[in-house]
Amino acid sequence: MTGSGEPDPGDAAPGDAAPGPSEWQVPGQVGVGPWTGPTPVGDHWDPELLAEGDRRNVVDAYRYWRREAVAEELARRAHPFHVAIENLGHDHNIGTVVRTANAFGAAGVHIVGRRRWNRRGAMVTDRYLSLHHHPDAGGLVDFARAHRLALVAVDNLPGAVRLEETALPRDCVLLFGAEGPGLSPAVRDAADLAVSIAQFGSTRSINAGVAAGIVMHAWVREHADLTAAW
Repeated sequence: MTGSGEPDPGDAAPGDAAPGPSEWQVPGQVGVGPWTGPTPVGDHWDPELLAEGDRRNVVDAYRYWRREAVAEELARRAHPFHVAIENLGHDHNIGTVVRTANAFGAAGVHIVGRRRWNRRGAMVTDRYLSLHHHPDAGGLVDFARAHRLALVAVDNLPGAVRLEETALPRDCVLLFGAEGPGLSPAVRDAADLAVSIAQFGSTRSINAGVAAGIVMHAWVREHADLTAAW
C-alpha cells in the first residue's frame, strides 16, 4: 500500500522488485501476463492471477488482486452516494449504470423492481460493488431513511430544478427511472429533490445510462477529492 492508503501494484515483500511494464504486457492481449520476479506477499494477492496473468478490466493498482480484496478496498474508498434504478422491464441500460457507478466510486447500487436484470453492460463490475435489491420503492425509501440519505430523483418532472444550477446533497441516493416511462409515481413522491438535465434538442429525454453518468459526474465535481482519483 502507498502512504495515502491507495493500492500499489508493486506492493511486494521488502526487497522484492515489481515487474516493469514491458514485462507485464503481452502483445495482442488485454491486461498483463504472469508475474515475473519474486512472488509478492500479502493476502490481497491472487495466486492464480500471479501465475497465469490478469486479463480483467481493472486499473493497474488492482492487478493480480483477489476479487474480494478489490471489493473490500473499493468499499473502503467509496463515496457517500448511492445509485438506484428502477427495473420495470428488461432494460439494457442498467448494466451501463452499474459500470458507471463502479467507475465513480458509488457506495452501492440499488435495483428496484424485478430482481433479474441484464448484466452484460456491467462488464462484471457488479462483482466489485455493494448491490441491493428492493421489490418496490418502499424498500428503497426505508433504506435511505435508515441511512440518512437524501433521495434525488433525476427526471424531467414538473418542479424539477436544473442540475446545472443545483447543489447535490453529499449523502444521497441518485434515482433513475426505467428507459421510456422514467421514474414511477411512488419514487417521485418519495424524492427529497428532483433535478433535470438541461437539453437543447428535439428529444424529450436522454438515455438513462447517459443521464446517470452525467449526474454522477456532477456529484464528483462537487464533492469528491480528486487527488484520490486514478
